Amino acid sequence: MLRFLVVGFAAVALLVVGVAAAIGSWAWWLLLALLAGLVATGIYDLVQRRHSVLRNYPVLGHLRYLLESLRPELQQYFIERNFDGRPFDRDTRTVIYERAKGIHGELSFGTERDIEVVGYEYLVHSTLPVPQPEQPPRVLIGGPDCTQPYSMSLLNVSAMSFGALSANALQALNRGAALGGFAHDTGEGGLTPYHLSGGGDLVWEIGSGYFGTRTDDGRFDPAQFAEKVSHDQIKAVSLKLSQGAKPGVGGVLPAAKVSAEIARYRGVPQGEKCVSPAWHSAFSTPREMVQFVAEMRNLANGKPVGIKLCVGSRVDVLAMCKAMIAEGTAPDFIIVDGAEGGTAAAPLEYEDHVGLPLTDGLMTVHNALVGTGLRDRIKIGASGKVAAGNDIVKRLIQGADYTNAARAMMMAIGCIQAQRCHTNTCPVGVATQDPKRTRALDVADKSVRVQRYHASTVAQAMQLMASLGVSDPAQLSPYMLRKKVTATVVRSYAELYEWLEPGQLLDDPPLNWRTDWQLADPDSFRPA
Repeated sequence: MLRFLVVGFAAVALLVVGVAAAIGSWAWWLLLALLAGLVATGIYDLVQRRHSVLRNYPVLGHLRYLLESLRPELQQYFIERNFDGRPFDRDTRTVIYERAKGIHGELSFGTERDIEVVGYEYLVHSTLPVPQPEQPPRVLIGGPDCTQPYSMSLLNVSAMSFGALSANALQALNRGAALGGFAHDTGEGGLTPYHLSGGGDLVWEIGSGYFGTRTDDGRFDPAQFAEKVSHDQIKAVSLKLSQGAKPGVGGVLPAAKVSAEIARYRGVPQGEKCVSPAWHSAFSTPREMVQFVAEMRNLANGKPVGIKLCVGSRVDVLAMCKAMIAEGTAPDFIIVDGAEGGTAAAPLEYEDHVGLPLTDGLMTVHNALVGTGLRDRIKIGASGKVAAGNDIVKRLIQGADYTNAARAMMMAIGCIQAQRCHTNTCPVGVATQDPKRTRALDVADKSVRVQRYHASTVAQAMQLMASLGVSDPAQLSPYMLRKKVTATVVRSYAELYEWLEPGQLLDDPPLNWRTDWQLADPDSFRPA
């Protein structure tokens, strides 16, 4: 409302100055011209739909774009000091924004990374690249117990709840998913009309709070789940065990964001901080978890059901695998969330000091499934700072079948990483429930940006694979990803990491895995 009052006040001032100019000196005409320009700019900013910053901050918002246009150094300083905590590098941010806007997204003057630094990773191109496929491949999600498998894109919208994101943000993401033919994960905050409004495919995430499918005392409600999961747009269900940015602690929605609407969709009290438990009440052992997954798949009439976790202990992962073997059933997919993943609110100690990075977690899960003979029936998704085509290819090489992105998708709909997510004062209407701020996010415009970003990024992933000499993800090899481990030594992922053979853990566990395999108990989640 304040922005309308400011523009209105400027319009009144314009009238007053106009009168003064008519009866006064020529100097008044200069002031009149200046005020007329400001008022015209303010009105345009309020009614245009392309720039959320300008819709919320008419006239003043132009300062941001002015500073960005001056010099790369000043642009980087301004963005990183004022908008980013743990940002993507400048090149990545630029590519995301430009792809979303339909700009080609290429950069000049070469890399900004120090390619001589220890730890630098790169993909190995082929001397004889192959033609890029006309259509990117898709991944069929669904094991032998699944009767309604789903064809998943190589890149999808990662889990973000209503409450963490605004209604307009979710509608833009879902409509973009529908336009681009990829999946949209609901996050654990419940299934809402905003997730369903765009017609996009949904992965319904169920966390330990069972929001949207809970009894009055906070337990899982099978009847409510069965009713909602039958919706045609819900293509799969993800049971969230833990989240990358805050593994071992429940999700948090600050009290300021728990509106009457959010409280209704989640089944929680309005105006109180909403904290999901750190553990599930529906199970307490790996075996019970596998049984619960099977129950959910039965209630979902055979739709794919998987789990999402940030890996902490290899023992836990192996215990889950043993439980799957013992029960004769398994999840249809496992989403591995890296510790570098983002969140709207979490203690700093958890963000920086708990959980495995995506590379280590992903390869742990992949090798555990291969070594126990389960890999063929379980697909693996990877999430955690996935933004560009090289991220997709890298994660596929490390064992994933597909990827999910959250931060990049938020940036495609206008996020400037202002780090105000937990305060309900997001300046561009992405991560807020304030209706005065969410109006800035135009759903029709931003949904097209999501579709553009997705299409361009997947296309770049396919072009990269073609440059590596492969036309299908199945042809990727760990030899194609290499790391500089010392100033003079480079090793491929095939050399750096141990890659298990199918069924190897069952037949003769290698020495490096033997102790963890012996400790793993299908009837106990025990500390490592």
